[in-house]
This record gives sequence, structure tokens and C-alpha cells, in this order.
Amino acid sequence: MFSLNGTTFTDNSLCGISRCLTTQSRKRVSVPMVVVSSNGRAADGNVSVLMENTLKESVAVIEKDDSKSTVSGGVGDVYGEDTASEDQTITPWTFSVASGYSLLRDPHYNKGLAFSEKERDSHYLSGLLPPVVVDQELQVKKVMNVLRQYDVPLQRYMAMMDLQERNERLFYKLLMENVEELLPIVYTPTVGEACQKYGSIFKRPQDLNVIAICRGKILEVLKNWPEKKIQVIVVTDGERILGLGDLGCQGMGIPVGKLSLYTALGGIRPSACLPVTIDVGTNNEKLLEDEFYIGLRQRRARGQEYAELLDEFMSSVKQTYGEKVLIQFEDFANHNAFDLLAKYGTSHL
Repeated sequence: MFSLNGTTFTDNSLCGISRCLTTQSRKRVSVPMVVVSSNGRAADGNVSVLMENTLKESVAVIEKDDSKSTVSGGVGDVYGEDTASEDQTITPWTFSVASGYSLLRDPHYNKGLAFSEKERDSHYLSGLLPPVVVDQELQVKKVMNVLRQYDVPLQRYMAMMDLQERNERLFYKLLMENVEELLPIVYTPTVGEACQKYGSIFKRPQDLNVIAICRGKILEVLKNWPEKKIQVIVVTDGERILGLGDLGCQGMGIPVGKLSLYTALGGIRPSACLPVTIDVGTNNEKLLEDEFYIGLRQRRARGQEYAELLDEFMSSVKQTYGEKVLIQFEDFANHNAFDLLAKYGTSHL
């Protein structure tokens, strides 16, 4: 189950190690660096940085402390999504040495004004936030107040997507507590308009794009996705988006929105979800002529080329994420959907 506690992070997740790594365990170390100057010459230097323990030592601590911190399928609770509680009030350190400024821009860890004074001091956030500490309940109230001031549903959609990219826990808490009001915003019918205008409103990537020109390299493409313990994949080729027809790669809003619902209503961890858009072009002339279209500018690949791309994708998914990964095909055209179901229905979940 995905926990939404906005003030805490788990103490037994891979990243939730702050209680195990006390101030005494931190040490000053000199890290050799290569500094490249503006003239292209390299110079040796030493930088003293504050580090936690080594990755190997940290993992050993976690395994000793809680060897059962997994969910079905043996997927570890990487971000503390399952077991966050009021008892653990310190946000975990990431294994990379990152500044507090970077922490505020990581949607998995960012809590905005909900960081306590102790957390702000521990994670180099002092001065980076206004002094007030705001709990998650008040944050929800504030965001809903802002959303209700928008008259256009697409504006609410964009605000929600922006929130998801800034503060993941707050996004899902907001959605879970206001399902009737926000479901039509995050998914149908508003997501349809969002897909039609995706080229104009696109800000940051939210899905994995498997492009026709990536044939032979899809395994490498999958490895570029930051999360490695994927359980559920929703994939579309954008040819029959809702009742809107061929929207090409701009159909990516469908997998993103669908998986948001699976987390909010089904309890699947965000880190275990992977939205995928297979871009083989589009036959929508309006999009091909649109200067803001963000997809592959060619007519749709068909026949053997299309079949080989899908086959490589399906085999690469199993090779990367295992036999038990669930793959849901979404909004494929009928002439492809039935063939794909017949081909992969018995060999893939």
C-alpha cells in the first residue's frame, strides 16, 4: 500500500536510512576531482564533502534492520512509499551527495513547506524555504483553493501535472481525498484535450518514449528509465486516443493519467509504474504540420516494421523487469489491438 504521510519518510526503505546513519557516522572525506577550466585544461583538486556511509554499508544496515521490506513480487520499498509513519520524522539522505536545493526539486522527497525545522537543519535547507512549517493537510487545502479559481479544466490539469512533478506525495493525497472533483481533471474528459494540445503544454518528460528509430536499441532505452523495479506498464502507440483518433506521441497523456489512478485508487507505488509511448509516427496531417508537435514527423510505420518494433519492446520489457511485469495496452487501433492480444495474451501478463 502506498503511504501518503507528508511529514515523514520510512526508516526501513533503501533510502530511509537516516535513523541508522547518525551524526557520528558522518565524516569528512577528501574526494579527488578533475576540474575542467574554461580553456579545456584539466586540473586536479580535492573537495571536502559531507557524506553518509558507503552504499554497501548502508544496504547492509537496511538488510539487517528489516529484511522483509518488500511488496508482492519482491520489489523493495525504495522511496518509503509503503511504510512512512508519524514515528519517523527525518527525511532520508539519498546516496548521492546532493544539496538541499536539489532535494527541493526531487518530487520523491520534496515536501515543500512541510519540512520541519530539524529536517531543514539536517538537510541543508535553511534559508531555502520561508520560515513557516505547513503540514500536509493545510497544503491540500491551499492547492484545492488555487485549483478552484481556474475556470478552464485544462488549466487545472496543468496545475496538477506541475504538482506531480514537484511534490509527489501531496499530488496523490490531493487526488485521493478529492476523487470526484479531480478524477475528471487528471483523466477523462480533460486528459483528451491535454493530449490534443500536448505539444504546446509539454514541460517535462513524464513517460518513456520508444521511437521507431530506436529499433535494435530498446533494451538500452528501457535502462535509461531511473526506476528499476517496475511492476506495471501502461503503453500506447497513440493511434486511437479516446474518441479523438490518431494523436501520435501526444497520446502520452493517457498512460501517465491511467497510472496516476492506479496509484491513487489502487495503491500501486509510483516508482513501480512506467508509462510508455511507442512513437511510430502519425497519419494526422494536422499534427505533422504543427510546428509544436513533439513526435516523430513521419507517417505511421506499418506491417513488418511495426511488428518487429513491438516484438522487441515486449521481449526487452521482460528481460529488464522480469516475467511478472504487467503490461497494459491502451488506446491502440482495433486493427492492431486484436493482433497484439492474440500474439502476447498468453505469454505476457
